[in-house]
Amino acid sequence: MRLSILSASCAALALAETLPVPLGLDAYVPAPASNPITREKVEVGRALFQFRGLSRDGTLSCGGCHLPEHAFSDGKPGAVGVRGQVSERRTPPLINRAWGKSFFWDGRAATLEAQVLQPIVNPKEMDLTLAEIGQRVRAEATLRQRMKKVFGRDAGNEDIALALASYVRTILSGDSPYDRFVAGDRTALSPQQQLGLRLFRGKANCVACHVGPHFTDERFHNTGTGWRDGAFVDAGRAEVSHETSDRGAFKTPGLREVARAAPYMHDGSLRTLEEVVDFYDEGGRENPERDAEMRELKLTTEEKRALVEFLKSLSGKVSEGWPGGR
Repeated sequence: MRLSILSASCAALALAETLPVPLGLDAYVPAPASNPITREKVEVGRALFQFRGLSRDGTLSCGGCHLPEHAFSDGKPGAVGVRGQVSERRTPPLINRAWGKSFFWDGRAATLEAQVLQPIVNPKEMDLTLAEIGQRVRAEATLRQRMKKVFGRDAGNEDIALALASYVRTILSGDSPYDRFVAGDRTALSPQQQLGLRLFRGKANCVACHVGPHFTDERFHNTGTGWRDGAFVDAGRAEVSHETSDRGAFKTPGLREVARAAPYMHDGSLRTLEEVVDFYDEGGRENPERDAEMRELKLTTEEKRALVEFLKSLSGKVSEGWPGGR
């Protein structure tokens, strides 16, 4: 049994390694042994991602809220679903989520496979029932045929989740000026951006949460954005963990392509990177569960500008899907 599991893991890795990975990321795109990345699965996953039939009234697809020009977010402060319903939380960017450890702002899903169907059944988003998901896919002749070719059977919800998750794993960003600088090109960052990098790692203490190649610790922090007028307007992670200490805590977003991912924070309450830097410079918003790392930074105007310019250097080359496939 152990040898069988090991063989399956190696097979998944061998398939995943054929997907090109940009500079700055790990060498291989990780995928579970139960869902290895394949060209056919990725391509049908992309078709499902753009399939408006997965929404109640046929007006919305996953791709309608996750737009490439907005780092696979939508540029809106709150996610907009069918019938114009607006969520209290914004659409999170889908950049380099293959390496994610938890999903959604409150971390209620532990894997991409567990995440991808939830917006489809959310009444405020795409508003289907679980039973309708497979029915809608099977009713579309081309999709039904393609899914059957990949999975050897008529599409069920599990197959749809596997295909969507495979596609999302191919949404990658790397080869940014920052990556080229770290790789040895000392001209890739301007002097101002290099100052911003030093601040990011030092005085501004951004690395307390934004760490690693994806600039996120995949953990949950309370910066005060969920606190208004003496109360929590959004309990954040506490809705999942039911822990008092998690009130108002939200998952640290990755910072790659951050300049394209406005507005910011879980509720889109900060419109620009300049506003974000000002917010952290002031120590966030005080509340009973504010993160211990949140404190006044006392950055100068020059330092704030440098930090913003460094954050812009994290925009690089974005790719999605299997190279050459449609």
